Amino acid sequence: MRIILLLCGVLIFCASCKTSKISSEKTMIQVLLENLAFPEGPAIDSKGNIWFVELHGGNVCVLSPDGNLKRYAIENGKPNGIAIDDQDNIWFCDSGNDCISVLDSKTGELKTICNSVDGERLNNPNDLAFDSRGNVIFTCPGNSRKEPTGYVCAVNKEGVKKIITEKFFPNGLAVSPDGKTLVLAETYQHRLWKGDWNAETLEWTNASPWVEVGGTIGPDGMAFGDDGNLYVAIYGGKAVKVVSPAGEIIKVLELDGNNASNCAFLKEGGLLVTETEKQQLLKIKIDTKPARLFQKTFEK
Repeated sequence: MRIILLLCGVLIFCASCKTSKISSEKTMIQVLLENLAFPEGPAIDSKGNIWFVELHGGNVCVLSPDGNLKRYAIENGKPNGIAIDDQDNIWFCDSGNDCISVLDSKTGELKTICNSVDGERLNNPNDLAFDSRGNVIFTCPGNSRKEPTGYVCAVNKEGVKKIITEKFFPNGLAVSPDGKTLVLAETYQHRLWKGDWNAETLEWTNASPWVEVGGTIGPDGMAFGDDGNLYVAIYGGKAVKVVSPAGEIIKVLELDGNNASNCAFLKEGGLLVTETEKQQLLKIKIDTKPARLFQKTFEK
């Protein structure tokens, strides 16, 4: 494992992007794994295992606390964002097979949860999260870089429903710790949307652009910390940006690689980051721990 010292630029400004202060602090970054095949994810199970995927390798991967790496090959798969339920099952988007799947971490058994909505095949599912009632919310950007054809769905025991439409590459998403807010990354517009989430009716209301986060490409995966802030991987931005509840970027955690794809907090503190330019799994050594994560699902 290698240790990298980088400067963490701290920028504080209002939502209209007027800079009011710039400072810096040293950040220590540990390279946990490298030579990966487009890493994404990550997530941590109840035993402290780190799960992530290799999108280009077609693998769901697990790194144990003692450093052992195991890969589960997904036939024809391009696994992407993942979430872990309260039984340590691994839920993931598969843009190769255009479906949402679950991997039983104990047996290795794979199960398809859904592969269509409104009578059509899912369009390149990308990232997913659980909400307070066990619904699974997931993004389907498809080919929506230049036209707003991307959408977001929710799936439960009643079926699959589109809940958000007409977005430019909807990508990462996060449910707030109280379960009442859903934040969505619209990558090719370089911004985050924020709206009220009703987990009972599956409605996203009062939604509007929340903060411009920049990046050559834009925001990807994200995670709430126990400090109340949202940590956003910026693809093409060489950074993870920290957004306050007021919608202000208050810190920029600089990376050596250009393409942060996703992030998640370790239970003991520290931020895991997948980075696809240098093909690495990183740990940023900060004291922040994960905010509340919903893990109960409709599927038992």
